[in-house]
Amino acid sequence: MTALLVALVALPPVLFVYAYFGYPLVLRVLGALQAQRRAVSDLSEDPDAPGREWPSVSISLPAYNEEARLKGTLEALLELDYPRDRLEIVVVSDASSDATDAIAGSYADRGVRLLRLPERGGKVAAENFAAPQLANEIIVNTDATIRIPPPALKPLVRAFADPRVGVASGRDVSVSSVDVEANQAESGYVGYEMSIRALETRVGGIVGASGCFYGIRRQLHEPPFPPHLSRDFASCLIAREQGFRSVSVDEAICYVPRTASLEREYGRKVRTMARGLATLNYKRTLLNPFRYGLFAWMLWSHKLARWLVPLSVPIAVLGLVGLALAGSRVAGGLLIVTAVGTAAGFAAMRWAETGNAPGLVSSTGYAFAANVAGLVAWGRFLSGGSQAVWEPTRRT
Repeated sequence: MTALLVALVALPPVLFVYAYFGYPLVLRVLGALQAQRRAVSDLSEDPDAPGREWPSVSISLPAYNEEARLKGTLEALLELDYPRDRLEIVVVSDASSDATDAIAGSYADRGVRLLRLPERGGKVAAENFAAPQLANEIIVNTDATIRIPPPALKPLVRAFADPRVGVASGRDVSVSSVDVEANQAESGYVGYEMSIRALETRVGGIVGASGCFYGIRRQLHEPPFPPHLSRDFASCLIAREQGFRSVSVDEAICYVPRTASLEREYGRKVRTMARGLATLNYKRTLLNPFRYGLFAWMLWSHKLARWLVPLSVPIAVLGLVGLALAGSRVAGGLLIVTAVGTAAGFAAMRWAETGNAPGLVSSTGYAFAANVAGLVAWGRFLSGGSQAVWEPTRRT
């Protein structure tokens, strides 16, 4: 019994060390062993070469009440370095009640098409509605809150010259105004996540795409998808089921503004992880290593091991209580340390929310908030709660 309780106590640090340090280390080793494998860009023939054409691309832009951001987003998309006769831009209004539709309609003479849902259904519902009406070979999904620089689209599309690639994900770069100090730790986490995807691409392929900017073959995108799940995460799972691989393209940059506050980032993480858990459960057969081998291991390591860290903490506390009741003074001391640490974590969250916290406090508050959000997301998932209606993350 004591051994079991000790194992429960050890579970959070073991999961944390493996998910955030061990897994990347193993990826680096595997990547070094496969160094002879050429990069995605090397595998792909250059569509700019004589006698070849760039494939036709549809950019799908779901939008709900984005009057404040839509004009800037469309202007940026119209400046993309891509043959204009091979590119269509489609705004999918999720029954917006502001000037979103009027703004999109004002760009009709510049080739922007507007589709409108008759009633609000959420982001995935909007994508389901638009999919049959997007006729081009490659579908690029993005949203109104980010910016794609002009040179970024071609590298993303070039990845599809490799017939084995079904999904190509852009590289998020977290940015903010120079006068915005809140939530700085988000930038570090985004950079860390992008480095993991680059390693996964070298080894075999990524297990989740960036919802801000990713491309997918039409045949993988068109079938309707459950609206309460995460299509960007599922896109890589669907691709693997169909025998394709998914890659991250470093040159395909998109600028993602940081959320304006830790409170908003907390809410976003709850929504994202709860939907991610539901999506993984929907595609749980891909966790079978006997059928999906390396991909299943990467899915376990990158997604589930991380998500299990916050869930394992209350389990470890129960283990400490059991050991303390059995007479362990060490366990009793650790319970006190845990209580003090929890109080300090909440204090760091509140301080980080002000935007005036030192870097270490800000990072601590962000990490603590992420784990609390993970625990809440598990509760929502296990209780059967879902959020089919899309609430876009409002970014500056």
